[in-house]
Amino acid sequence: MTATTQARFAEALADWTSPVPAGLRAWTGARPERRFSIYRNNVRAGLTAALASRFPASEAIVGPDFFAAMAAAYIAAHPPRSPLLMHYGDGFADFVSTFAPAAGLPYLPDVIRLEIARGHAYHAADAVPLAAETLAQVPAERLADLTFTPHPSLAVLRFAHPAVTIWAMNAGEAELAPVDDWAGEDALIARPAMTVEVHRLPPGAAAFFDALVRGLSLAEAADLAVRETDAFNLAAALATLLASGAFIDITIREENPCHIR
Repeated sequence: MTATTQARFAEALADWTSPVPAGLRAWTGARPERRFSIYRNNVRAGLTAALASRFPASEAIVGPDFFAAMAAAYIAAHPPRSPLLMHYGDGFADFVSTFAPAAGLPYLPDVIRLEIARGHAYHAADAVPLAAETLAQVPAERLADLTFTPHPSLAVLRFAHPAVTIWAMNAGEAELAPVDDWAGEDALIARPAMTVEVHRLPPGAAAFFDALVRGLSLAEAADLAVRETDAFNLAAALATLLASGAFIDITIREENPCHIR
């Protein structure tokens, strides 16, 4: 099969209305319309199932039929570029944000982004989280100068909608109930061991953790968080930092930085 024929074959697989691409023949010599249609349907079904497995909470929100239609539109516009499907759908949230039939669900792209981050965390490299004992070894006068190395699975997400609450109710992590507070929520996602964990963050904590991920010191990160909101609680943020396993190492920032082990 030539490269041109392969390209036409791939394009026809993604376009459900296109005819059998030129150059294909069955063993009988006829154009294999029925066989190609079956193959194309199998590809669509397989890719739809792959998306549903990545975004189970999103499918629960809209229902299987709506999700399948939305997935079919995405597959047609964005066919996979790799045989590895673990990251297929990384652009799904952006697509859904412009998908007209989902316009009445403005929070749906945020829920999808949360599920994307969970998938990335699941496949991230393993690493031993920072232990409380390690942090306790740091002299009190040097705590402000600490910088933190993030866990490979760590993601800090900020949402304009209560995406963490909506995800939890549709992922079986919380009981279904009316959402009374539609303010935005922030999330910390990490996989310190075998299970991906999602933490809903209190005010200022996302700014704090995001600053630490960017390499700012503990004092600088806390200052940014306090500037964002005077409700920021440093002690609670540090407790979440250790409990979540979001970081794996610390360094005292100075002319000759040293690692604390």
